[in-house]
This record gives sequence, C-alpha cells and structure tokens, in this order.
Amino acid sequence: MLLRYISPVFNYGKCIQSNLPAVFSATNYPNNLTQVRSIQKHWNPKWKKLRAAKVIKVKLPKFDKEKDDPTKMTTEQLRSRMKEFGFLPQKPWQERTAYISCTPMIFEPYVVPEGDGKYSVITKEGVKQKVTYIEKKSKSFRAIRKIKSFDDTFKTSYFIEEALEIYKQAHEALAAQDKEKLLQYITENAYPKMTHNLRNKTIHWKFLESLEPARIVHGRTTDLITKENIYAQLTVRFHTQQILAVYDRFGRLMQGSEILKKDVLEYLVFERHLANEYGTWRIHDKIVPSWMTPTDIAEGTYVMPQKKPEPEPTAPAPVETTLVEDAPKDVAQPA
Repeated sequence: MLLRYISPVFNYGKCIQSNLPAVFSATNYPNNLTQVRSIQKHWNPKWKKLRAAKVIKVKLPKFDKEKDDPTKMTTEQLRSRMKEFGFLPQKPWQERTAYISCTPMIFEPYVVPEGDGKYSVITKEGVKQKVTYIEKKSKSFRAIRKIKSFDDTFKTSYFIEEALEIYKQAHEALAAQDKEKLLQYITENAYPKMTHNLRNKTIHWKFLESLEPARIVHGRTTDLITKENIYAQLTVRFHTQQILAVYDRFGRLMQGSEILKKDVLEYLVFERHLANEYGTWRIHDKIVPSWMTPTDIAEGTYVMPQKKPEPEPTAPAPVETTLVEDAPKDVAQPA
C-alpha cells in the first residue's frame, strides 16, 4: 500500500529533474526513473570535451636545450626553476648518518700481574696477586651492575660460557678465512689486527682444553658522544691448551706444529653496545703484558728473482783491408 503512494511522488520528482512535463510521465514509462542530461545542469557543458579526454597538460622541461640543462644553470636560475615546478630548495648542510658499532680502544686496560700463570695461590707471589685482584674488583662490580640494568638476563657464569664459545668460533672462522662470519664474533677494531698478513696462508688451529676455568678479571662501562650511548667492556682471562700451525703459500711450515700442544695464557677484552637492543658480545682487543716473553716471528718466504743470463762474448768482426797502390810521383821537367 505504501508503494502505491510513494512511487508517483518519485516519478513526479524525476520528471521535474529531467525537465519533462507530468503529462509525458506515463509515455516515458518504464524509463521515467532514469535521469536525462540537459543543458540546465549545474555543470558547465563547455568543458564536456575536456572531461571526456581526462588529460591534464603539464609543462615539462626540455633538457635538450643548452639553456635548460641543470648542470649549466646558475644557482639563481636553478632556484627559480625549482620554485616554478614546486620543488623544495636544497638544504645548505650536508649530513650523513653515522653508526658507531664499537669503540676505537680499551677504556681502562687491565694491568696483568707479573708472573701470572706461573705462580700458584700457595706461593707468596700468588697471594699478592689475589690481594691486588680483590682490591681492584670494586669498579668491576659497578660495571657489572650497570650491564645488568640494560640486560636483565646477564649473569657472569653464563657470560663466561658465551665468551669461551665466541673465542672458539672466532678462531675457527679465522682459520677458515671466512671474513663475513669473523665479523660476527670480533669488532671492527680487532678485525685488521687478526687478519693482518693472512693472505696466502694456511692455518690449522684446534682447541684442546682449558687448563684453568675462564674468569672475568676486569670490567668497565663508558658513554660515547651522548650519556645514553653506553658501551661495556669485560676482560676475560683464558688459560687454555691449543694446537696451531701456520703454512705459507708454498706449503712450508712457518710457525707452530700440528703435533705439539701449547699452553696459552690470554687476556681478551669483550665489548658490547649496551644502548643497542640487538648488541652482542664480541672480541674487541687483546692485552699483552710487557713482561710476557715475545713469540717468535715467522720469516716470510719469497720467490728468488731469476737472474738474467749474461750475453756470451762474441768474437770481433774481421777488418777488411784494401791494398792501395803508390800514387805516381810527379816528374820534374827541365826548365
């Protein structure tokens, strides 16, 4: 019932909108509900062709001309051209993003007690070393507390196991000369020191056992550039037994042996970027005490330059001699 009254109302409205008299509404059925375009619409029919084309003409620069070449334009011409096309002006400064993944040095190097690894706790020298180690431990405790404020899961016992695993993986990557894997376990500061003179060398390295449990002997934290950008360094003492053999490019043994085992005492500094959420512990540097006996430096092997053969002495060429007849003497005539 409702549609019977509503439908004529809508039909009448459509007729008025289509500019048709009400009399022709019946004859226009069933197309009386369709809208018919007329010149009396709100849009201007003058732009009908442009709306059909739907193309906007844009003034494009012509770079083929010499005067429109940006490389040959002055600063003012280039500025006006950019302003014409709506480009923002260039910034007067030149800044580049910088990422500091590690520090360039050790904050406060650990002073290794003389004779470490030789004296036991029972001897007098060993007791002195333990006393000095306990006295210097207060700053290390504060540094470890700072590390725990950034990493809640940090524990010294877990870190020592992690440090030993990093030590093994780094030396295995160094022996395999896998430089991409090596950077996962050492910092950019330690990379050139470990890879120096590595070219054309063959390294055989093997970790046997730990003679003493590894322990943290030193710890420090510091900020760089800003106070929130904090780095941590922990010095770990390793007393291990290893096998190392280095061969040159000709297959000759330069240093070490694959049969003999060596006792190695090392103080490695591990660093981590605490401000970085994804920062990891990596080998940063190695502390070599002055009293430690220096290792033998292997002599390099080179190809002897070939001597150029000396030219054989050649016999002198024979000199051609020609017989010259005596010239006729002038005969004196009588006067």
